[in-house]
Amino acid sequence: MVATSQNTLEGIYEAAKRLEGIADLTPLQLNANLSEQYQCNILLKREDLQVVRSYKIRGAYNKMSSLPKEILDQGVVCASAGNHAQGFAFACQKLGVKGKIYMPSVTPQQKVTKVKKFGKDWVEIVLVGDTFDDAFQEAMVYSTETGKAFIHPFNDIKIIEGQGTVALEILNQYPHHIDYLIAPIGGGGLMAGCGIVFSALSPKTLIIGVEPAGAPAMFESIKQDKIVTLNQIDSFVDGAAVKKVGEINFPIVKKTMSKVLLVDEGKVCHTLLQLYNDEGFVVEPAGTLSIAALDDIKEEIKGKTVVCIVSGSNNDITRTEEIRERALLYNGLKHYFIIRFPQRAGALREFLNHVLGPNDDITHFEYTKKNNRELGPALVGIQVKCKEDYDLLLQRMNENGLQFQSMNESKMLYELLV
Repeated sequence: MVATSQNTLEGIYEAAKRLEGIADLTPLQLNANLSEQYQCNILLKREDLQVVRSYKIRGAYNKMSSLPKEILDQGVVCASAGNHAQGFAFACQKLGVKGKIYMPSVTPQQKVTKVKKFGKDWVEIVLVGDTFDDAFQEAMVYSTETGKAFIHPFNDIKIIEGQGTVALEILNQYPHHIDYLIAPIGGGGLMAGCGIVFSALSPKTLIIGVEPAGAPAMFESIKQDKIVTLNQIDSFVDGAAVKKVGEINFPIVKKTMSKVLLVDEGKVCHTLLQLYNDEGFVVEPAGTLSIAALDDIKEEIKGKTVVCIVSGSNNDITRTEEIRERALLYNGLKHYFIIRFPQRAGALREFLNHVLGPNDDITHFEYTKKNNRELGPALVGIQVKCKEDYDLLLQRMNENGLQFQSMNESKMLYELLV
């Protein structure tokens, strides 16, 4: 049976009671800078300040605390890209339940360490595969073979009800009319829970979901009016990158959501750095999605009240350079070229003196001299001060007769360098 707002709203209220003293009541904050920028009232629901630094504790604890003791005593299993694992681990420790957690091998070490911290001796971690879906398959095999309960990260009504408590808190914290609710979408647990609450208690609020452009599972499913399994995804925004949304979640989201927006991973990085520099927020890529999408609807939201859910802050500091690089590429400030230099003394000096602008900076240079050729290719990375400087750079390269090719659109090279 497909879940409806009528038969799950009560479950969300029950989940809120179960979570008392377990999940934190996170703040709903008016953000002055964003409000001024977009000429409206922007309120941020700070789930990045949650006890496990994401909203995932809500669904995991609600599901596990709903299970009979005899099932919990056998132990439980989950698969996660990181945040669900932390909520699951914390729930295992609080409930005194043994848990086994399957995570992708590429999971940032920071998240693995946090899982161990929250779960203590109650959890065992298995790193396997390259994506969440790989880890999910292994976890399901283990769950089937052992008969241990599988705690799904999103495709479960109890998980949805737990995540829906975020929406209950928002409405309790802001008793006035909310024009827009914007939230990230991965598998659809948070969006389904919010949809149930707002469609019942604030039906005039427009709900907008946001996905990373490299993992548009809900976008494609809505577009094709059926659940779509993506062949491959960009897992950079790991907290919201799945190949397939939940079967329980999809019809709820489809019914209650106004639209879904896609945000480029580079824009995510730009927003993440902006939040850190302007606000001092340490947010993970998925946590920025709701804010990163505001530019796409800036005319629509003028003068309105908008709530953005900041879903998590489990970012790995070792990713900082990649985040910065992606942001520069997205903003048109970083460019890579293959340039064919004359193989003679002084050729590079001429490039520096006559082609490179006063504000241009060479950030990458690879060249190996080939003695049997007149021209030799070099891989050159150049950072410009503003987007307009790029056109001037190209103009000078053409005026000086250089043979070159822009490499920014080459995905394979991009993955090599970033």
